[in-house]
Amino acid sequence: MASTSRIFEYFVVCGLGPEIRALDGLKGFHGAEEMYMPAFIDQFPHSGHALYPPPPPQLPTCVLPAGVRIYSSRLDANDVSTYPRSYPIVLTEGDGSKIYVSCIAFRDPICEDIIEAYQIPVNSFADKCICFVSHSPCFQVLRDALEEIFVLCFSPAGCSKPLWDIISHVVSNVPLPTPGKDRVLFAIDNCLLSAETPPKEWLPHADISFQPLVQCLDVDKLIQLFTAVLLERRILLRSNKYTLLTLVSEAICHLIYPIRWQHVYIPIIFSSGVDYIDAPTPYMMGLHSGVDTSTVTMDGVVVVDLEYNRITTTEDIPPIPESEHSFLRGEILKLLQPNVVAIDYMKINLGSMGDYSLRTATKSWGQDHDFQLRLIFLRFFAQIMSGYRNFIDNALPTGFNAQAFLKKRSRATNQPVESMLMIMQFIETQGFLDYLERCNNAEEFTNNLLDKLQDATGRGQSPLAIFPSHVADPEIITIADSEIEGSEPGNRHCYKSFPANARTEEQEEKRKSILALVGGASKQVPSSPAVRISGGPKAESLSPRERAAERERMVLDIKVKLQGLWLRLLRLGATEDPLSSFEYGTILALIESDAEGIGGSGFVECIREHIHSGWQCRLTDEQFIAVKELLKTAITLASSRDDVSTIRDALEVSAEMYRKDPNNVQDYVQRHLLSLSVWEELRFWDGYFEYLMENCSNKSTNYVTLVTAQLIVMATHMVLSRLDWDYLILILGI
Repeated sequence: MASTSRIFEYFVVCGLGPEIRALDGLKGFHGAEEMYMPAFIDQFPHSGHALYPPPPPQLPTCVLPAGVRIYSSRLDANDVSTYPRSYPIVLTEGDGSKIYVSCIAFRDPICEDIIEAYQIPVNSFADKCICFVSHSPCFQVLRDALEEIFVLCFSPAGCSKPLWDIISHVVSNVPLPTPGKDRVLFAIDNCLLSAETPPKEWLPHADISFQPLVQCLDVDKLIQLFTAVLLERRILLRSNKYTLLTLVSEAICHLIYPIRWQHVYIPIIFSSGVDYIDAPTPYMMGLHSGVDTSTVTMDGVVVVDLEYNRITTTEDIPPIPESEHSFLRGEILKLLQPNVVAIDYMKINLGSMGDYSLRTATKSWGQDHDFQLRLIFLRFFAQIMSGYRNFIDNALPTGFNAQAFLKKRSRATNQPVESMLMIMQFIETQGFLDYLERCNNAEEFTNNLLDKLQDATGRGQSPLAIFPSHVADPEIITIADSEIEGSEPGNRHCYKSFPANARTEEQEEKRKSILALVGGASKQVPSSPAVRISGGPKAESLSPRERAAERERMVLDIKVKLQGLWLRLLRLGATEDPLSSFEYGTILALIESDAEGIGGSGFVECIREHIHSGWQCRLTDEQFIAVKELLKTAITLASSRDDVSTIRDALEVSAEMYRKDPNNVQDYVQRHLLSLSVWEELRFWDGYFEYLMENCSNKSTNYVTLVTAQLIVMATHMVLSRLDWDYLILILGI
């Protein structure tokens, strides 16, 4: 049987909502030449009645990244720019999991009540986007289902049932197939669709074609991009096609398997987020080529122009070692240009001696080519990481003896260690360290294809031997078509615009009140200046989702600022006083002026990310004092907000920066953090104790030692503060 999870989690409609505001925050309608902020219009199911968390608040901005434009006409058969556009996007949640969204953007009539309230010219149209949202990377079935919904809506023949009834049936009843075991068949009106996922023993599910990647970039540019991603550079993809940005981003993430991209991942960034390109930490982002980037420095950014097969960067990307580079380039060329590579080969049947990749490449591009391309890159990793398992050493801070590994490779290749700059940088990346950590977790990483491939190669077997030789036919699961009560056979439902879902009384009342307020204001003060969104009363007029989306943008903006300020604080010269610096003052202001704690938690997260990226926590005495004061401020303000998670994270970061000598943790707490009031708060101990019980069992011995040292000091302060002795006994019992 298929799993209880569903392929389609939400159907969402985004576009021009009842609260209109321009991209720069100006409220109201300001003419057709202005671009407007997209908003949620409809969705199924409603967030309060769903099995899944609600769609992310930034979804409208992401699915319509250029904003909403207002038009005087609809589709023009002679103007391609007016055609509907179908494209996928990928969002990343805080825990690193991905949300996959299939989108169709098109021009649709603006609702009459909005036209009347805002005095928009009659018969106007605006950008609208319909979406299927899922946590499953079933790109093709998401697209096929969405396009069928769109065709049904605007087909002259109409559909046999009300459109939203069809949507609700698909979202509510189509299960996610069990990998390698099920094939789910379902119908949208009279169109039969199917979904299945590969067995877990195969390469990770990638329901995309890799052909756009190899068509946009030649082999050398592809290898250059692959190297830059592997070394965790700042990557900016440019294209005038949203689909290309997403497909290339996803394809390159699959080609670095078994490594996982660990940093910011935004395949399509909204136009107003161009400033995020200045972020100093690694990222992979895609930006429409029509967006101006003249205001950002691009220093050190690897810019990949997919339209012109061009890569530019101000920093050198160390090349892959010659032997592995030659293998990678040769195998890719063999796959892409078989008629050239094999021009001297005899055209006879060699049986088992035949080259599988050459036989595959003689056909038009398909799933076999996608598989072969991924296998080529996996074979590359098997070569460049040859023997790596012999150098895993959990006693070392990184868990890997890099020096010994490089020396062994130097002897094997007869090349000096100094010539292995690319490998030296690679084994220091967060992606490689994450891979080592997963290798140590046998339960999470039961299907390590890299290890299997290295073992098979050592036995002289074909790379294909690592995959199951026989896969049973999947069980067919058919989802019955819906029977709509009261629906008469032969009736057809036709629409001139995408219909609105039925609203609750509360939703309808809210919409009417918003538009009545707008209509009244426009009649009373027809020429009143627009109000810019920046805080105060205007924020109160935002819907909860708009406030959440605004907060998401604000959080990202603050984090980018903090990252830059933090790095500049660490680079201050020996003669500069950190406490008197602009960087210290600005970070302090961001922490103190933010009532929601974004500045404090963001600063702590900034330090933690820097530590995880390899920072050795080297601080001068003056820098140490400055960082200590900033952390104390963040902890104090978090305590006043009952924000135990930020307090916990700040204390962990404090201990981590003092970790060179675990005994010093007690000294650090006593000398530098003793004055904090948090030790006297019972709610802190309650939350911290619960956190430790959940997390300590999965941590290393060094980590537990550190935490124990903290607890001894903290417990002492509890006794002095005469807190609950039961908690003292429980904590010391760890």
